[in-house]
Amino acid sequence: MCPKTSKTTPLLLIGGIGFVIVLVGITGITLINNINLSNIIRLNEKVASDSVSASDNQIKELNYVNNHPKNIYLKLNDTLHADDDNSNDDDDDVGNGQQRDEAAQEPGGGVMEPPKVSAVIGSDPKSYEGRNFKQNQTTVPASSAVNSSASAPSAATPAVVFPSEATPLSVAAASGPVLPLGWGKDMSNASSDGLIDYEKRARVVQMMEHAWRNYKLYAWGKNELRPLSQRPHSGSIFGSYDLGATIVDGLDTLYIMGLENEYREGRDWIERKFTLDNISAELSVFETNIRFVGGMLTLYAFTGDPLYKEKAQHVADKLLPAFQTPTGIPYALVNTKSGVAKNYGWASGGSSILSEFGTLHLEFAYLSDITGNPLYRERVQTIRQVLKEIEKPKGLYPNFLNPKTGKWGQLHMSLGALGDSYYEYLLKAWLQSGQTDEEAREMYDEAMVAIMDKMVRTSPNGLTYVSDLKFDRLEHKMDHLACFSGGLFALGAATRQNEHRDKYMEVGKGITNTCHESYIRAPTQLGPEAFRFSDAVEARALRSQEKYYILRPETFESYFVLWRLTHDQKYRDWGWEAVLALEKHCRTPHGYCGLRNVYQQEPQKDDVQQSFFLAETLKYLYLLFSDDSVLPLDEWVFNTEAHPLPIKGANQYYRQAPVTLPVSNAS
Repeated sequence: MCPKTSKTTPLLLIGGIGFVIVLVGITGITLINNINLSNIIRLNEKVASDSVSASDNQIKELNYVNNHPKNIYLKLNDTLHADDDNSNDDDDDVGNGQQRDEAAQEPGGGVMEPPKVSAVIGSDPKSYEGRNFKQNQTTVPASSAVNSSASAPSAATPAVVFPSEATPLSVAAASGPVLPLGWGKDMSNASSDGLIDYEKRARVVQMMEHAWRNYKLYAWGKNELRPLSQRPHSGSIFGSYDLGATIVDGLDTLYIMGLENEYREGRDWIERKFTLDNISAELSVFETNIRFVGGMLTLYAFTGDPLYKEKAQHVADKLLPAFQTPTGIPYALVNTKSGVAKNYGWASGGSSILSEFGTLHLEFAYLSDITGNPLYRERVQTIRQVLKEIEKPKGLYPNFLNPKTGKWGQLHMSLGALGDSYYEYLLKAWLQSGQTDEEAREMYDEAMVAIMDKMVRTSPNGLTYVSDLKFDRLEHKMDHLACFSGGLFALGAATRQNEHRDKYMEVGKGITNTCHESYIRAPTQLGPEAFRFSDAVEARALRSQEKYYILRPETFESYFVLWRLTHDQKYRDWGWEAVLALEKHCRTPHGYCGLRNVYQQEPQKDDVQQSFFLAETLKYLYLLFSDDSVLPLDEWVFNTEAHPLPIKGANQYYRQAPVTLPVSNAS
C-alpha cells in the first residue's frame, strides 16, 4: 500500500526553490557591486598589518611636542633675553620647558643667539642686500647651552654661540630633542607677519593628502602609484620590489605639514618592512642615495629617532661596493645583494655620470658625522679630489668620466640632465659645513663663472637661459631640470659677497623668469621637459619627446628660493598658477599624473605619480606659502630630492656623534 502524499509538499518545494533563486540573485548583485572594491579591501588589510592607525595604543611615543615653534632664532632670543620685547611672544609655549630643535641638527648641543630677525635671510621684502649668511662665528665650550648657568650675551650685542669642534658630543647629547611634528603648521604669531598664505598653503596640504591616500589604497609598500590604473607602478626606477619609495621619499613632507597619522603609518612601515637585504636588483646609486639615504637622514635630523640613522647607514653600506674602482669614482648601478656594480651601457665609453657620482657628498658627509664613522666622508672626498685635480676643458666639467682611467668621456656639458646636481652640491657642501669647506665654494665659483661665460645666453627677446654645450657648440636648448639653477645662482649670491654676487643674482632671476615663461606659453600652464631658443621660437619645446611634464619640481624650487631671498610677490603668484594648473590637468580621482604633451588643451595623462611629486614638488609649494622660519635657509640645505639637511654649527640639531673607526663590512 502506497503512503499518502501530503498536499503541502509541492508548496514547500516551490517555496524553497524560490528562496534559493532570490538568495542567489542577491548574492550575485552583492558580488558585482563589491568586485571593484576587492583590490582596495586587500590593500587596506595590508596597510592595517603594515602600518599604524591613529588609534593604535601600541604606537611608540616619539616625544612629539604639540606646539609649533617659530624661527629657532626667535625662540632662543626669547630664552636668553627674557626681558626683551620678544619675551611676550607666543613662542614661549615650548612644552614643559623643552628646547625646540628645528631639525635635529647641531654638532655640539650648544645653541646660538643670532641677530634680531631683521638680520635673518628673508626679512627684507625688497632686496637681497645684506642677506649674507652668518659668518665669522665664534666657538665656545659645549656646556654653554640655553639651560647652562653661564650668563647670556647682552641684547645689544647679539652673538652666535657654537660648541667647540674639539668637544665631541656624547651619544645621548647627539640624539637631542624632537622637532615638533608639523611645527610650521600654525604660525599665526610668526615674526614676519603676513608672510603665510594660509589658504594657498592649505590647498597644497590637501593635494598631499590626496596623493598619499591613493598611494596607500592602491600601492602601499610598492614604489609608486599608477593613478589611472589604480595599481602599483612596476616600471619605476626601483622596479617591482617593495621598497616603498613613495613612503620614504614623502615622509618628511608629511612631517613638515603636520599630517601625523600619515607620518606614523609611514614610519611604522619603514621599521617593520624596509630593507635592502635579499633584494637582488641593480639599483641606481644616485637615486637610492638622494631618495632613501637622504630621506632617512632628514627624518633623523627632525626626530632623533635612531631608526632612521640605522636605515640610512644600512642603505649606504649597500651602495659602497660601487666605489671599488681604480679612481674611487663609483659606478652608476650596484646589485645590493651580490655587490656587483657597473655603469650604464649607453654612457660614453663605460663612463660614470657627473650628476650622479657628484651628488653624494651631502648625504655621505652627514652620515659620517652622525654615525662617527669617517668611511662615508672619505669616499666622497676621494671623488672631490679627482674632480678638483683633473684638467677641465675651458673650466667646464663634461658629463662623463671613466671610473677606471679617470679621463673624461665625450665633451658634453650641461646644467640640466647629466650635470645639474653636481654644481648644486658644491655650493651646498660649503653651506652644510657651516661655510668652512672653502674648497667646495671655490670649485663652485670657478664652475659657475665658466658656465656664465660659455653656456648662459640671452634670447633676442631678453630671456636668460643656460644652454647645453656639445663639442664647443651651443644647442640653445635648456632642460626643465636646469630650472633649479635659478635658485642655485641666487643662493650663491646671497651667501657670499664677492665680485660675482650681482651677476649671480641677475642670472638667477633671469633663469627663473625664463622657466616661468616656458610654463605660461603652454596651454596647460605647465612647462615641457626641454625647451629651445631660436629666431623663430623661445622657451618652447619643438620635438615631441620634449613636450611632456612628469610632475617635476625644479621651477617651483627656484620660486621658493627667490621668494625667500627677495619676498617679491610674483614668485608666490607664479607658484599659485602652477598649483591651479596641477589641479586642473594632473589631478585624477586617484592621485596625480604627468602629462604627455603640455601644448594640448586636453592632454593625455601618463598614469604615474612620481615619488618626487610628494618629496619635492608639494614640499616646495608648501614652503613657498609658509613663513621664512619654516626650514630657514641659513639652518638647512636641501638635497637634490628636497630632503632638508642641517647646517653644521648653525642648527641646534645637527646631532654629531663621536668619531670612531670604520665599522662597515661593505667598504
